[in-house]
Amino acid sequence: MLTPFMENHEYNLIKRLLGRLEYNIKTTADQKVISAIRHTTWTRVIEMFPAATEEQKRFFDRIPTLNRAEEFQAYLSELEQYVTAFPQVTEQQLKKLYPKIKKLKLPPLAELDFRFLTYIGWTDISTNKLFIVYNLDGKMTGIEGRFTPTNKKGVCCLCNKHEEVAFVTAQTKAKGSALDHFGRVGNYMCIDSAKCNQNITDVSQLERFMKDVLN
Repeated sequence: MLTPFMENHEYNLIKRLLGRLEYNIKTTADQKVISAIRHTTWTRVIEMFPAATEEQKRFFDRIPTLNRAEEFQAYLSELEQYVTAFPQVTEQQLKKLYPKIKKLKLPPLAELDFRFLTYIGWTDISTNKLFIVYNLDGKMTGIEGRFTPTNKKGVCCLCNKHEEVAFVTAQTKAKGSALDHFGRVGNYMCIDSAKCNQNITDVSQLERFMKDVLN
């Protein structure tokens, strides 16, 4: 068994790529097309891990051999074992990230599966606030923003999927920054952070938003 080596968003992307491959195998009659899709899928996964060990490469080399639904299911089940968990945090650690909030509503940490988290996100309906905790540049970091529900589906800026979203605005550290005249940044985000964590395949937008808030 391999040591866990991929993060949640990488697992999500591989899962999505394999889902597309399986769909094309089921719906495409042209074997040359299927062969090309197999190779493209394998190539995209390999390119995600330029420092992969020989053992990891051998695991990914099985991708072009997958054919039946049960083979894809078994491979994905095995893939789950190689996901590195989000760093464990305690309620006390979360409180330290938000020292100015005296009555901080905390997420149900005991209910979270940290293997499948890219970030910890939760809302406080009483204050219309959304909280995001993420391991940014090796440091556990928390930001908060006010959310305005849209009561409709839209594209989340973090996971790029069509979900129930809210418009989230956060105060930057520097008022009157170059981002706008009021020192705020805003974007549409999933109101359900659990779904967002299931969807996210790239952390660039998450990191950009956090850095815009913090810098």
